Amino acid sequence: MIRQILTEKSDNTLLQLFRYTFVGGFAFLIDFALLYVLTEYVHCYYIVSATISFLAGLLANYLLSKVWVFTQSQCKNAKIEFLLFAVIGLVGLLLNDLLIWLLSNFIGLWYMLSKIIATVITYLWNFFARKYLLFSRK
Repeated sequence: MIRQILTEKSDNTLLQLFRYTFVGGFAFLIDFALLYVLTEYVHCYYIVSATISFLAGLLANYLLSKVWVFTQSQCKNAKIEFLLFAVIGLVGLLLNDLLIWLLSNFIGLWYMLSKIIATVITYLWNFFARKYLLFSRK
């Protein structure tokens, strides 16, 4: 059972969501740490930092999703597949940045707390959009 969860290919949505949670968690750590470093130590504007860090997380997410989470792809061309993956991610990026900005500027939350809330919502968008628009059988 553990072998199936960790290594075998599967189209099971719950298993893919479980794996995507780990992939997303790892990508989030990259994203979150880079956001903090760029904002606090490099002194980038937090929205610029959030964009750069999100893109770094996106690349990690794509590579790990291809290897471990999703077994089927609508695209046979890897460049087109990554482009579609990135477009879904860019929608997620816009959602991410908009939520951070709204929560920080209008509600007054600390940008790092805003990032956590935005990440949960963006995570759900990214998983289901990628699962059903890009990596499902038609």
